[in-house]
Amino acid sequence: MAKRDYYEILGVERNADEITIKKSYRKIAMQFHPDRNPGDKSAEEKFKEAAEAYEVLSDKDKKARYDRYGHAGVDPNMGGGFSGGGMTMEDIFRQFGDIFGDSPFEGFFGGSSRGSRPSGQKGTNLRINVPLTLEEIATGATKKIKVKKQIQCSTCNGSGAKDKSSVRTCGTCNGSGYVRQIRSTFLGQMQTTAPCPTCNGTGQTVSAYCGTCKGDGRVYGEETLEIEIPAGVEEGMQLSMRGKGNAGSKGGPNGDLLISITERAHDFLERDGMNLVYELFLNFADAALGSSVEVPTLQGQVKIKIPAGTQSGKIFRLKEKGLPVVQSYEKGDLLVHVNIWTPKTLSDEERKLLERMRELSNFDPKPGKGERGFFEKMRDYFR
Repeated sequence: MAKRDYYEILGVERNADEITIKKSYRKIAMQFHPDRNPGDKSAEEKFKEAAEAYEVLSDKDKKARYDRYGHAGVDPNMGGGFSGGGMTMEDIFRQFGDIFGDSPFEGFFGGSSRGSRPSGQKGTNLRINVPLTLEEIATGATKKIKVKKQIQCSTCNGSGAKDKSSVRTCGTCNGSGYVRQIRSTFLGQMQTTAPCPTCNGTGQTVSAYCGTCKGDGRVYGEETLEIEIPAGVEEGMQLSMRGKGNAGSKGGPNGDLLISITERAHDFLERDGMNLVYELFLNFADAALGSSVEVPTLQGQVKIKIPAGTQSGKIFRLKEKGLPVVQSYEKGDLLVHVNIWTPKTLSDEERKLLERMRELSNFDPKPGKGERGFFEKMRDYFR
């Protein structure tokens, strides 16, 4: 089933600002929250659908890709970087719960009503540039890269503690990770919960720190990653790999790896969207008489026919010799742009031929029988 438009899901215009998008998501999420609609699968799906739309439209990079490419630009199957339907309820509560801070349902959206302990701090995202040739862009590529980043400490398995005896149950929250608070709201006093300030929601405190990571639970290391890049990507497009960024602390989730695409310059071809452009230079004798020339493509040399009388600026289109569109069967063309080459220096013989041609009366760019001999001689000279 085709996905609904994200703007339609949140009920906002395409030019809506961040505040409008946030308010709309808050309203829809509160309406369809599972705790308000127990057992209602339809409400749960709408709740997840709204979270999916908000994850994309609240992020400038993802929103820009969605506006340009639609769902294909944020589809994880082609590296678009969105987790989509793979998000669990806990993912949604953890990632977006903070936007409900002024709501009496804060305890619900923080995830406490679902009986889980809050996790530690999420790791930060990493950004890398991956340069690609036009040949790699045309076919897609698999890249192996080494990424230096924060990884989980192997000595303490990320706990930050020297040993098991150094880990104790937090005395403030008694290991729950939460403390209860009484707040005054427009509905009166309500009891809410918040992460414990003593243990930062982990439910545990550490009396002696790990000597390797000094209690952080993370160390700097290196990981080799294999990145699948789909065909048709272009300069400035950003892909992402969920969970491949810096490790989180105290059991928190990893950050993401953000991959920016750059294009290497090609020796002969230039990119124009899904099309490729080749600048073909002809001497005027070949253009006037007609010729057969080879032009480069990403698949090898191709011979094309130049009709007699071809003018400078003429464009020959070679169908489907360009680049593919991301996640589509559509393919661009190779545009061969003709330029008439004019020599800067002339030999005496060449000069005489050109002067004789200029003297011909009723000169026609398409040579007649009397003019053809001059062009044939010039072609021999200028090649």
